[in-house]
Amino acid sequence: MKPSPTGEATFINAGGQRARKVRADMPRPTGPTNPETIRTINALEKASRLAGSRIWADVAERLRKPTRSRIEVNLWKIDKYTSPGDVVVVPGKVLGEGRITKSVTVAALSFSESARRKIAEAGGKAVSLVELAQENPKGSGVKILA
Repeated sequence: MKPSPTGEATFINAGGQRARKVRADMPRPTGPTNPETIRTINALEKASRLAGSRIWADVAERLRKPTRSRIEVNLWKIDKYTSPGDVVVVPGKVLGEGRITKSVTVAALSFSESARRKIAEAGGKAVSLVELAQENPKGSGVKILA
């Protein structure tokens, strides 16, 4: 790497050819890189602005965390903290550990196959966050499990 007076660094690969230029003063982009996650965050922020509801902006902010820091909730926890007919939002992934005995609607960024199957067997629904935001723009009666 050869520093230049303008703050740019030129990388030379093994063949002696210039590989790329990177500006030293510019940080690397952060945040989610999965296009589906980015679309979900944008849709939730838009739903929050249109409905004037803070809940969808809060969920979108939680989804901006790195993947390793996102929430993972098992079914036993959903069963423990809900009542039949509740609507639950998980700003992350729902995992299939445990069992669920109540009919609840669960919205999450993603579901494991076993979690989706067990929720359906209990009479509940597993929906995406965007679907729930479209059905309930105000976010009334929604619990966030984090």
